[in-house]
Amino acid sequence: MPMRHLRPRGGGLEQPTTTVELFFDLVYVFAVTQLSHLILDDPTLAGVGRAAFLLVVVWWAWIYTTWMANWFDPSSPHVRGVLTGVMLASLLMAAALPGAFGDDGVLFAAAYVALQVGRNVAAASLLRRDHPLRDVFERLVGWSVVSGALWLVGAALAGDRRLLLWAPAVVLDLCAPFAAYWLPGRGRASTTDWDIEGGHFTERCELFIIIALGESIVVTGATAAAAGLDATTVLCLVIAFLETVALWWLYFGVQAERTHEVMRTHEDPGRLARDAYTYLHLPIVAGIIAVAVGDDLLIAEPGHALHGVGLAMVLGGPALYLIGESLFRARLTGAANAQRLAVAALLIVGVPLGAHVSALALSAGVTALLSALALWELRVPGRGDLHPHHHQHEGATP
Repeated sequence: MPMRHLRPRGGGLEQPTTTVELFFDLVYVFAVTQLSHLILDDPTLAGVGRAAFLLVVVWWAWIYTTWMANWFDPSSPHVRGVLTGVMLASLLMAAALPGAFGDDGVLFAAAYVALQVGRNVAAASLLRRDHPLRDVFERLVGWSVVSGALWLVGAALAGDRRLLLWAPAVVLDLCAPFAAYWLPGRGRASTTDWDIEGGHFTERCELFIIIALGESIVVTGATAAAAGLDATTVLCLVIAFLETVALWWLYFGVQAERTHEVMRTHEDPGRLARDAYTYLHLPIVAGIIAVAVGDDLLIAEPGHALHGVGLAMVLGGPALYLIGESLFRARLTGAANAQRLAVAALLIVGVPLGAHVSALALSAGVTALLSALALWELRVPGRGDLHPHHHQHEGATP
């Protein structure tokens, strides 16, 4: 009997992103906005630390659902029902983000656990016992149940004490793919068992970057409208927009097609999806969120110098983005980008100077630097690559 819940594979078939998946992503626009506001409402190291911790949770919920939708066909009513349930749990989780360490901790943890465990159990139940993916999802169920117990028990603690159990839960979640979902009596899985369609997976992660960049525009535009559109505010809005465009170009520009080709032709795309997308996209998304916060601070007080967390957002956000983007491309293509790493270093060493200029001047400088980098790569594609080599035939061992 054919597996009617799975996407058809082989024969050169492409797997386009479906409207169900795009609809699912809408919840994560809200989630990313919540994370930006968390930092804006508590611009301290502790506030940034909590937001970073919660970003890992939000990303983990989204990326695991993306893995599932790469295998399962959203045109199946059963699969569509599972994704709808995951979307509802994601909405509850996102709504609870601001109060995750306060009154909404139980809702946050319960929604996340229901999302992860429920999706994995549902996926396993849709597969025949002899199907290779059944083993994959049974392993996921085992790991998500153990992690889920830590989340639920930790929610019973007060405030930041929840981290005593939530931090180990996140570590467990993050280590699971590299541990190849080891289970007693079953050993480790092989990444070659994760037979993904590389083109679809790449497109899905690109869409999340669009979500994050779009959220940056939404937050900045709303702040500018609320502040009143005088000449200075309009100038700040233009600068913030151009910075977002530069970030967009650096991700989707001249190097994007090369990464698409690698994902389409690699003999072990599951390994690349794990390394380059599941892990190495986290700093890219974190950098975009930091940039959004910096843009909001720019519009709020363009004439004042930024210090502490604000300065870290304006300079550290783009630097983190460039570092994460360089690591991501290097993992896929084997080529490190010298120019991007140099600009990231320049942004970091510019922190002492940044504290002595206005937010407007500082943001204008950052935008000019990122725009110049994007234009340089447009004129001289591949010029900054160091030590290129290809991974199409790398071995299957970790």
